Amino acid sequence: MINVSKVGRRGQITIPGNIRRYLKIKEGDRLSFLQKGEAIILKPLNQTLFDLRGSVPVNNPQYFEDIRQMVMKVRASKEAADES
Repeated sequence: MINVSKVGRRGQITIPGNIRRYLKIKEGDRLSFLQKGEAIILKPLNQTLFDLRGSVPVNNPQYFEDIRQMVMKVRASKEAADES
């Protein structure tokens, strides 16, 4: 099945309903976009920061935003590795 979506002014797209249902994506969910060659893989990030606690080593006091960015990078890397 092929689904088509138009890109809006701000780069926003609407994910077709059947795809949202299949991936169990709800309003407010976070998604990762993994580039694999010329393909883009869309995956929901269903875990919260609390679920990922301890996945990134922290040696010194950190700001929450810095930790959040590191966790997101590590999670995206793990998702990319899972797709390989």
